[in-house]
Amino acid sequence: MQDIRDAILAGDRSVETYAGLTVPESYRAVTVHKDEVDLFDGLASRDKDPRKSLHVDDVAVPELAPGEALVAVMASAINYNTVWTSIFEPMSTFGFLERYGRTSEYARRHDLPYHVVGSDLAGVVLRVGPGVQKWKPGEEVVAHCLSVELESADGHNDTMLDPEQRIWGFETNFGGLAELAVVKTNQLMPKPGHLTWEEAASPGLVNSTAYRQLVSRNGAGMKLGDVVLVWGASGGLGSYATQMALAGGATPVCVVSSADKAHICRSMGADLVIDRNAEGYRFWKDESTQDPREWKRLGARIRELTGGKDPDIVFEHPGRETFGASTFVARKGGTIVTCASTSGYLHEYDNRYLWMNLKRVIGSHFANYREAWEANDLINRGLIHPTLSRTYAMEEVGQAAYDVHKNLHQGKVGVLTLSPQEGLGVRDEEKRTRHLEAINRFRNA
Repeated sequence: MQDIRDAILAGDRSVETYAGLTVPESYRAVTVHKDEVDLFDGLASRDKDPRKSLHVDDVAVPELAPGEALVAVMASAINYNTVWTSIFEPMSTFGFLERYGRTSEYARRHDLPYHVVGSDLAGVVLRVGPGVQKWKPGEEVVAHCLSVELESADGHNDTMLDPEQRIWGFETNFGGLAELAVVKTNQLMPKPGHLTWEEAASPGLVNSTAYRQLVSRNGAGMKLGDVVLVWGASGGLGSYATQMALAGGATPVCVVSSADKAHICRSMGADLVIDRNAEGYRFWKDESTQDPREWKRLGARIRELTGGKDPDIVFEHPGRETFGASTFVARKGGTIVTCASTSGYLHEYDNRYLWMNLKRVIGSHFANYREAWEANDLINRGLIHPTLSRTYAMEEVGQAAYDVHKNLHQGKVGVLTLSPQEGLGVRDEEKRTRHLEAINRFRNA
């Protein structure tokens, strides 16, 4: 691995250099273990600790299948799906790997007693499998997390509808929190040259998810002038939705949980911010009873901020905690677009406010290749910026996941894998200088 790291750090990107490098038999990776799936039995979700279940192991380098690439990973990032994998909720991801392993001879590689996790990366292509034409060893890349077979007609209008669609590093093995990763080459995108490795690794999953959910015709189809209520507007997902709303001529109403997070939203250019803790919103009276008076109070607060307008779009991802309120506050004919459900998957809402006011609920899940490519292009053009707040060493990945699990973070949390330190990998210093304040916004918060 040292020769691979040295070649990348030296800046040589020739095909010949990487073809001449020896691929090691094993590499270091962040894993969960199949024999530990019962580790947290009997504990509430909030008491499950990723620091106990995430390991850094030496694992074997798998054989490449046709259409795949082996990528030397310089940096990765933490997403909620890594947290879910680490606490074995809502189910163990080994079930995904077992089912995938039964589909083909190559898929069988994924069914292992360990799961290499992680759904983001920035790095350099090291090898490509048979049949690959577009990508070559030595190219600097980031990866989106859609793994798809495309053997079914259902996937050819929108690959997210393919019956064999999976999230790489969550529903497949050989993910990005590792020194090496295996991806399908239709996951690869150019690394933005003005970003460091850790900055480039951080947007992939959340930026693409926000783009489909908010901007794409497959999601809410945001337009100029829309009022967009963004829950968790300074978080890993909401921070990208906030930027997209601002860049697209919409008006975000940012809901956050602290004064520090409110400050970050304002630093992005959002003027309308609700600190739900400071204003004391409690949408549930107890575990089984919501409080419609709080929905109405939130709706009145939104109209106060917007000059009398209700949200055209509600950008939903907390789930159970907020979904009743989201359904209520959306305008007549408005859209609630939902993914993730980080506070719980069983949503409750008063259907009268949905059906009698002709509102729509749209489910959204990650993004197809075109959407991910367009979202990455926004990063490359400096229209949207990474929201990286902190970077951890690979050995500290348990703490990084713990911080995300406990909502102790802002924006995105990065992890260095092959990169020996932060700040490396920038190719376009001039562009970086133009956008440096925005790039560092979450670090300086």
